[in-house]
Amino acid sequence: MKILMVLTSHGKLGDTGEKTGFWLEELAAPYYALKDAGAEITLASPKGGQPPLDPKSDAEDAQTEDTRRFKGDKEAMAALASTHKLDEVKADAFDAVFYPGGHGPLWDLTNDNHSISLIEAFTAAGKPTGFVCHAPGVLKNVKMANGEPLVRGKSVTGFTNSEEEAVGLTKVVPFLVEDMLAENGGEFSKGPDWASYVRTDGKLVTGQNPGSSRAAAEALLDLLK
Repeated sequence: MKILMVLTSHGKLGDTGEKTGFWLEELAAPYYALKDAGAEITLASPKGGQPPLDPKSDAEDAQTEDTRRFKGDKEAMAALASTHKLDEVKADAFDAVFYPGGHGPLWDLTNDNHSISLIEAFTAAGKPTGFVCHAPGVLKNVKMANGEPLVRGKSVTGFTNSEEEAVGLTKVVPFLVEDMLAENGGEFSKGPDWASYVRTDGKLVTGQNPGSSRAAAEALLDLLK
């Protein structure tokens, strides 16, 4: 069971002067849910090498058992420091793909042609795809074979408008994940803010927020069984 995990290479939080990137829990929790189930994991990002970590996700109050395990795992940290370049990976080498969130993906992966083509290839091959928190935002420009948005008519979730408002970034992000998914024809639903909430529609898995990370990976695993 070979699984590709795709991370952002974007580290600037709009024009705020602050840093962003991927969210640590959204990498660590799925990483171990998949790895402990026997998966061989490959990490990739648009630029390759070390992807930027959102510093807020590395704060003490954001730590979990999985994030602490990851930071103490030499093999995992080495893989993170040397991610493959996204244009060098092919869907046919993997059984599924998973995208952790963080705000970074909204700026780079959303418009990255390699990412878009990769998701379309996984979908066309009937392979599971998973996205958590802001990562469903990378589906913005992904199309089905008939040219319609991939999410049209599908049950989806992602970081909600109220959650974005709570972190004070509704005017900073290039678009709101909830609004975009609905505008693209997705049947958007959500649980309480910050609680675990996951939707599976066919081979597409989406999770609402950081707390949904492990459950989203487990839903992806269910599709692989």
